Amino acid sequence: MSTRTAGLVAALTITTSVIAACGAAPTTAGGGSGSGDSKAASATSAQDFGGMDKLVEAAKKEGRLNTIALPPDWANYGEVIKAFEAKYGIKITNDNPDGSSQDEINAVKTLKGQDRAPDVLDLGSAFALSGAQEGLFAPYKVQSWDKIPDGQKDASGAWYYDYGGYISIGCDAKRVKTCPQTFADLLKPEYKGMVALNGDPTKAGAAFAGVYAASLASQGSFDDIQPGIDFFKKLKENGNFNPVEATPATVEKGETPITLDWDYLQASYAKEFASKGVDWKIAIPSDGQYANFYAQAINKWAPHPAAARLWQEFLYSAEGQNLWLKGYARPVLLPSMQEDGSADAAMVDQLPKVEGTPSFPTPDQVNKAKEVLASGWGAAVSG
Repeated sequence: MSTRTAGLVAALTITTSVIAACGAAPTTAGGGSGSGDSKAASATSAQDFGGMDKLVEAAKKEGRLNTIALPPDWANYGEVIKAFEAKYGIKITNDNPDGSSQDEINAVKTLKGQDRAPDVLDLGSAFALSGAQEGLFAPYKVQSWDKIPDGQKDASGAWYYDYGGYISIGCDAKRVKTCPQTFADLLKPEYKGMVALNGDPTKAGAAFAGVYAASLASQGSFDDIQPGIDFFKKLKENGNFNPVEATPATVEKGETPITLDWDYLQASYAKEFASKGVDWKIAIPSDGQYANFYAQAINKWAPHPAAARLWQEFLYSAEGQNLWLKGYARPVLLPSMQEDGSADAAMVDQLPKVEGTPSFPTPDQVNKAKEVLASGWGAAVSG
């Protein structure tokens, strides 16, 4: 999810949709340290606490925050977590770091009332929308609320987009003679058994976006993801599809020499692997350009409701947004930060370059695509 030019920064500020990473873990029943604070649990802004200082005080009193499905190497989440803990002295427990958006939603439901239920969620748009419709989130508007474009937040504050990027093709140039540049290239016979996704597209946002991008590259549209499913069926039939879930470990071992993933993840791989002898090249395919954001939300039954709200304030502060930039992701507040000079210009310059202006599916189109994938993906790639 990233671009380089100011024009594309503005383009990413139009309308988007998503999916993500998340997980769960049971413990004892009966509300966490902050669950009994009805004032914190019902607060819809920092003003409801009496201002930011009072919010910080209440969050520190709780002393803990439960996150879920946040891999440390995903959009710089490892540093984001450490920075929050260091700034406020609040201990974060990050459950199931490699989970999916569906895992997050499941955790909200199954761990309701338990101390280890997730306080906050990082979700793809389809899951943010469905979770809001089910009444799973607590409305809350951060201090920078007015700077988040209207098309990228729920009007009531149930969820709001935070960071994003583009689907890209990553390639180990030392293992692959000629790295593919487009979806059409991926069908070539020299890529036998090499092409992998980051997860199951029916559960994980990055993989879902990979199929959507493949559809755009195959005469499909935001209204029709079926050509993308057909593309992967063909990729499977000609032996090019690799069913191994792409991770930094599989990339380093050479198990997934070609991966479809968000460009900010691929960029972090390139930096990490350079010292390990892996020449990781990144291309944003011109025939299937797909950009999107991930959303943040607060569990309606968060065991640490004040800490959950402080976490959101941190993520949407200039400090938090610049930490996304450091992880090669494009923060939702970047346009306004560039206007007021608070964006880290050096980090902006390091974002993967993209040609052209992206367009985005509507929430209804994403929901429809999700349904089509659920019914057709397994048959397309099984066997």
